[in-house]
Order: sequence, then C-alpha cells, then structure tokens
Amino acid sequence: MKAMILHAAGEPLTLGELPQPVAGPGQVLVRIHASGVNPLDLKIAAGSAGHARMPLPAVLGIDMAGQVEAVGPGVSGFAPGDRVFGMTGGVGGVQGSLAEYAAVDADLLAHAPRTMSLREAAVLPLVFITAWEGLVDRARIEPGQSVLVQGGAGGVGRAALQLALARGARVSATGRAAQREQIEQLGARFVEQAEGGDFDIVYDTLGGAVLDASFKAVRQYGGHVVSCLGWGNHGLAPLSFRAATYSGVFTLLPLLTGHGRAAHGAILREATRLADAGQLSVRLDPQHFALADANAAHAHLAAGKAAGKVVIDLV
Repeated sequence: MKAMILHAAGEPLTLGELPQPVAGPGQVLVRIHASGVNPLDLKIAAGSAGHARMPLPAVLGIDMAGQVEAVGPGVSGFAPGDRVFGMTGGVGGVQGSLAEYAAVDADLLAHAPRTMSLREAAVLPLVFITAWEGLVDRARIEPGQSVLVQGGAGGVGRAALQLALARGARVSATGRAAQREQIEQLGARFVEQAEGGDFDIVYDTLGGAVLDASFKAVRQYGGHVVSCLGWGNHGLAPLSFRAATYSGVFTLLPLLTGHGRAAHGAILREATRLADAGQLSVRLDPQHFALADANAAHAHLAAGKAAGKVVIDLV
C-alpha cells in the first residue's frame, strides 16, 4: 500500500510502499478515505512533541475516516462496507492515517455520521474527544450552567461550544473580532476576552496567559476550569481564592497506554448522534490535498492559511 513515511524528525514525509496490514484479533481493517490534519501532527513530524513521539520510520496522522474492508477475530458491531471514523494512531508506535489502509483497534472506532461526508468525519475525532473529556468527563456539565469556551473558533473550541449547547448550557466564547460571526452563528455569545467571574465552567483551549485568565473568570464556590493545554507553570492562587477547581485533559492516553480505548469509541458514537441530530458540524478548509501532497497540507496549516480543518484525501 502507498503511505507517507517520516524517516527523520524535521524532514519532509516521503511517499513509499508498505505491506498492507491484516486485521488481527480485536482489529478492523479500514480503507482510509480521508486523514484529518491536526497541529499535533506537525509537532510530531518536527520532533517537538515529547509527549507524543513516534519511533521512526513512521506513518503519521492521528484522525481518519474510511470504509471497513475486513474485521478480525472477536470483533462485533462492524462489517465490511461500514463507514467509520476514529482517532486511531500516529502516536505511540501505532500506525497513523497517512496510508491507504490501517489495521485499527475496534474500540477506537465508531460508525460515521450519516449526515457527514467522510472528509468531514475525518476531522472530528481528536477535537470532539478532547471537548467531551473536558466538559463531560471532567467538568460534569449540566443543563442551565454558564460555560465560557476560550478560543471558540478553533478546532477543540468549536467542538466544545457545540457540545455545551447540546447539553443545555448557556455558552459564551472568546475569539478574535473576525471570528465573531462564526461563533454567533453557532449559537454562543461572543466575547473578545474572559470577563466577569461567574462562569460555572471555563474551558481553556489556548493555554498560557489565557489559562491564567480563566482562573479569574470562573465563579466562586464550585466553579471549574478545564484545559487541554495546561502544560506550563501557573499560579493557582486566583483559583484557590474562588474555592474553584481545575482539571486537565490529555486525550492521547488511550493510544499511548492501551488503556481506556473503548471510552473513545463511545464518545465518538455520541459525536455521530449529535451530528445526525443537526447539533454538531465542522468547518473544512476549502483546499484539497492528495496523499502525496501531505507536506503541502502540513505547510498550509503551519503558515496559518487554513480557513477551517485541513483534510488529506486518499480516495
């Protein structure tokens, strides 16, 4: 099969041939139709993601959508011809989605939304799982709560914003002035920066100074701040003075450790349900890239030129 292969960190990916994988016990062989590109893919390729290194040579690509070709022993719920999607590899030594086929742990997969193309489904897994783990698993979001999403027009931010609305929350989101229309069209209140100190939940998707500001935006007595980029050094005094709490999200753990993978499949089934109910959408960059153009796709995202999620098309 054809695949884009990283031979050395910081070097371009090269198009090569690899043996086609076979679905082993508990696995599904997927013909990959589309590979969603995430900023993390670029960091892994550059060798700058110490938390998500891949032994080289490697096939990168965390997100994907495609069609089931075969199922291995012990797999139920999937059959040849099914449209599926998932966050299935590209870290921790697990083959990624920049290849024509992948033998995927069935626990990581879900049936793709009927209302979405496979190109659209391919960009959902990482951002939606990250949003869900923050809002549902960590913050325990409830109907009627006030939620602030820091960076509501980004990949995770857009998913979190829509998920919070679907769960019955009152949602505000920060962003640049040029992103106001995007945010308001999704149903959230636009704010340019964190304000007030009365949000039940603040979801930080940007880290750094924005996370520090989030500690001051959450309400007293029971407010909760959650972040998917809480990797720096931060003073917790503002949070402590509010008697509020904090938790972090690290979506890669099931891929890296092998534990908890079934939870990801379950979360993606919720994504499918919301998408088919008209409560979850994606925004794709209009430019198309083939497998051999993966380096150009990475450069396009790195240059800040993308007007939505970038997709590499394999079919």
